[in-house]
Amino acid sequence: MMVSLPKIFKANGDWLEHKQTSILSAAMVITIANVLSSGAGLLRERILISSFFDTILSQQTYEAFLVAFQIPDTMFQLIVLGAISAAFIPIFTENKKINQKQAFAMTNTVMTYLLSILVVVSLLIIIFAEPLTRLRTGAQFSDHQITIAASLTRFMLIAQFFFAISNFFTGMLQSFQRFIFPALAPILYNLGIVVGVYFLSGQFGIYSAGFGVILGACLHMLIQWPLVHKLGFRFKPSFNLQIPGVKKLFKLMPPRVLTYGLTEVQNLALGFFATSIGNLSFFVVRLALRLMAIPIRLFGVPIGQASLAFLSEESGGDQHKRFVQLLLKSVHQISFFALPTSVLLLILRIPVVRLVFGTHNLPWKTTLSTGRVLAVLAISITAQAMVQVLVRAFHALKNTTTPLVLTAITMTIYLGLACLFVFVWSGGIMGIGLATSISALAELVIFTVALNRRLETPLLTKAFFIPQAKMLVAGFCMAVFLYLPFKIFDELVFDTTKTIELIGLTITTGTIGILVYLYFAALLNIKELQLVTKILESAIKWRPALAKSPEVLADTTSQETTI
Repeated sequence: MMVSLPKIFKANGDWLEHKQTSILSAAMVITIANVLSSGAGLLRERILISSFFDTILSQQTYEAFLVAFQIPDTMFQLIVLGAISAAFIPIFTENKKINQKQAFAMTNTVMTYLLSILVVVSLLIIIFAEPLTRLRTGAQFSDHQITIAASLTRFMLIAQFFFAISNFFTGMLQSFQRFIFPALAPILYNLGIVVGVYFLSGQFGIYSAGFGVILGACLHMLIQWPLVHKLGFRFKPSFNLQIPGVKKLFKLMPPRVLTYGLTEVQNLALGFFATSIGNLSFFVVRLALRLMAIPIRLFGVPIGQASLAFLSEESGGDQHKRFVQLLLKSVHQISFFALPTSVLLLILRIPVVRLVFGTHNLPWKTTLSTGRVLAVLAISITAQAMVQVLVRAFHALKNTTTPLVLTAITMTIYLGLACLFVFVWSGGIMGIGLATSISALAELVIFTVALNRRLETPLLTKAFFIPQAKMLVAGFCMAVFLYLPFKIFDELVFDTTKTIELIGLTITTGTIGILVYLYFAALLNIKELQLVTKILESAIKWRPALAKSPEVLADTTSQETTI
């Protein structure tokens, strides 16, 4: 009996649209896609370095491209993510339970207003792009770089409209607990940039990267549109503020927009500090930040994104205990996976930088500088990953004011430390890295304490501290036992001037480190170790795991001696 090809493709593609039914199954989907997206992002960076790093002039041009990203990204963060992250998923989920058409109508109104604002702000940025660029860069950023950055800024504003629509699609799909297509979208974004640079760099130079950004943003939107359409959403412009949920969301927006604004002030300040130090300083810091962000994207962001929909479900009524249990599980899972990754980056920083970014035209001095900054940033990776879920816990409770205040405190700490380290103590790019790590650790402390005060069921109990302490001990032992074989193999066994042997050194010592971490995790009875088995089982049965899985979050709150 013959089976038609469309039916075969439909049968094999249905798992993409299935609902994820637990935080871990949803986070698994996002993590797998983030691995691919991070790989595509690193490939993008390597191709950009290979294409635009041959001369001092081309290096400056590439740095101008990085600076050009900041204004469009700031505009997007404030206008679009300020709305979506404020309370869109909780409010959309709440409306969907009552009436799905009502939820879609709310989305149409919010999208219409925000896209309109996006148009107006874009026109202002197009007019004032050059003075804005000059205002936010330091003395070491040349006039030639300012001209290129301003032109690219105007050009890349187009991409923000695709991103705006796409992120509403993401919010709706995550509310329906469909995480696969939103997780795949960043992969296509990075590949879009790669395609633009690969095919157009010879003709358009650095502007080919701008074309790639627009292409990638368009693909980011298009991959999500069919499933959003299938679920019933149709965009119809609307300015009707009387639709349930619209006013509520707009009331919650200002604190969140201000929160993002403070974060963006910190990012723009980073650009100012780095471009005040010297040539390629901003480039070096950005490379280190990109590597630092990978563990956060792989563990903090996926579990944070996945947990928001589930925490929102448990945030009402008498479900505070269940809310805290889910929150603890998410925090511990993030720590368990992020901590060993930060140790790997701390010890293996130079081999990692060489393998990821070490094209023929990347100077050795730049590699060393990037490694040093990465070592300082690695200290705060786990803290930054944990904050991802703590922020979303506030959002699930429909509290956007507290994160605003806490972010303001964190930003003040960062700006004060950066000014001190860079301008007073002349710490250079290491000063920027140190300010970033210290402020991130402070952010974790203040967010945890504030959330503990907000919850009726305490968060900061033995159920929090003991597992975290165990993981820190396992991570410290891993660092000790990783450093020793790394130094021995580096000096006596492997010739790291050869790429294949550099890969061998990294894999060999990295494997030893991971095994040591797992050994001490088992020795200390860290319950999150069970997740490794769960993930391996899910990897073997990948379709059922992605399509529908039971609640497989390790129960770390059931015993007095665990967090």
